[in-house]
Amino acid sequence: MERSKHFIEQEIDKDLAEGVYDHVCTRFPPEPNGYLHIGHAKSILLNYGLAQEYGGKFNLRFDDTNPTKEKTEFVESIKADVEWLGADYEDRLFFASNYFDKMYEGAIKLIKKGKAYVSSLSAEQIREYRGTFAEPGKNDPDRERSVEENLQLFDDMKNGKFEDGTMVLRAKIDMASPNINMRDPVIYRVAHMTHHNTGDKWCIYPMYDFAHPIEDAEEGITHSICTLEFEDHRPLYNWVVEELEYKNPPRQIEFAKMYLTNVVTGKRYIKKLVEDGIVDGWDDPRLVSIAALRRRGFTPESIRNFVELCGVSKSQASADYAMLEYCIREDLKIKKPRIMAALDPIKLVIDNYPEDQTEILEVANNLENEELGSRPVPFGRELYIDREDFMEEPPKKYYRLFPGNEVRLMNAYFVKCESFEKDASGKVTVVHCTYDPETKQGTDKPMPRKVKGTIHWVPAKQAVKATVRLYENIIDEEKGVYNEDGSLNLNPNSLTVLTDCMIEPAIATAKAYDSFQFVRQGFFCVDAKDSKPEALVFNRIVSLKSSFKLPAQS
Repeated sequence: MERSKHFIEQEIDKDLAEGVYDHVCTRFPPEPNGYLHIGHAKSILLNYGLAQEYGGKFNLRFDDTNPTKEKTEFVESIKADVEWLGADYEDRLFFASNYFDKMYEGAIKLIKKGKAYVSSLSAEQIREYRGTFAEPGKNDPDRERSVEENLQLFDDMKNGKFEDGTMVLRAKIDMASPNINMRDPVIYRVAHMTHHNTGDKWCIYPMYDFAHPIEDAEEGITHSICTLEFEDHRPLYNWVVEELEYKNPPRQIEFAKMYLTNVVTGKRYIKKLVEDGIVDGWDDPRLVSIAALRRRGFTPESIRNFVELCGVSKSQASADYAMLEYCIREDLKIKKPRIMAALDPIKLVIDNYPEDQTEILEVANNLENEELGSRPVPFGRELYIDREDFMEEPPKKYYRLFPGNEVRLMNAYFVKCESFEKDASGKVTVVHCTYDPETKQGTDKPMPRKVKGTIHWVPAKQAVKATVRLYENIIDEEKGVYNEDGSLNLNPNSLTVLTDCMIEPAIATAKAYDSFQFVRQGFFCVDAKDSKPEALVFNRIVSLKSSFKLPAQS
């Protein structure tokens, strides 16, 4: 069934049909003042997807108009995120700072047209004069300066003759407008700051609402797709491109942000988590920055599927984090090999198996995908199993190992528990079993009897020791995201580190971002930051089961 078009596509179709534009050009314009998060992924994929759909162009542009918060580190991380998601900007990488000369010329043009003036009001006074939603604003005392005086003062601003915060350039629009954004907004301010791209060339910088429409117009953007908080700014956007007399100016269209339940996306909060050492960086796998999701083991395909399921609309809504987990499970379950791992291992000794014998069992990598082939797994007298697969005194309907019970070792033989050993603290350290050589899996012979339980195992001699990190939501979901004082409601159990895990030798050569399904445990990824060839570290991407169900299609 053909997908129905969302409202932005319908608007683009209308513009093309009416000849408003003869092509489509979109952009993703991040500010380089932090790492991108899952919400930005929606904007990236939406803008890039529209350019692809209409055979158009896609720009990546950094809105670097505020040097107080911008870093080259953020520029590089954003480029990596956009590329990882598959949004190909080719040679169409731009910086707002590349247009500073154009913006300055635009400001001069507005002054000469009598549409801008220099104000000496403080920021507090400007807010006071602006009025409220119920009351109109008052005219700035400097509003009627002459064009000549404004040109001279603006030139003095550019030449560093004023201190920060003493002079601003304001657009001259309408102090009685019902839209507060149109009440003579500030379009330039004095800021003696070194810029990451332009150095010390400028000591005045444009405000975002003035810079952004100029950037779009200069790049030939046709549709400026942004989120709903910019809807009230659209009249100012249109005013700027009209007063600066751009031909075929871009059109701004707003869509609803994507909110995810019980996650932290605010840069201020993440910065504090990093500075307080609660997380180990902007890419900590408990966060939902794109870098964190990549490090945890999410794939671009899973993010794209998630964004598609969320859809595009004008209505604000929140998506359940479980839906994101559903998308990564669906993507990995037929792509990745299924490996045996004992995360809390205890030794299992098969007393009647020859001590010096090692068998090589051929094991399918994924029963749902024959194309992944098989791998050799060594089998011997000593194995590791998960501690939860043995109980000294089991409850009813416990079908794994306990004294006198027989189970199948996955892909191998039936074994029967004969005895066990404990250490001085009473903790079980070794389980002793016997095996039945007539029960080898994969032979044509019928099994002599049935068993109810199957457990996985790892060969002890060839096992690879690894560290495994298990994650929960960094937010305590039952208490909500924020405390009454505005601080974050942190989950003290968001990270569990297991240091003595035993995994079958197939993962010995695993490298950063390689991912696997650990049988009965979940999907795991080699950590790109801390893992080393001689000391592997795995992050659990997601567990195997979820209560989330995809809504039925109507």
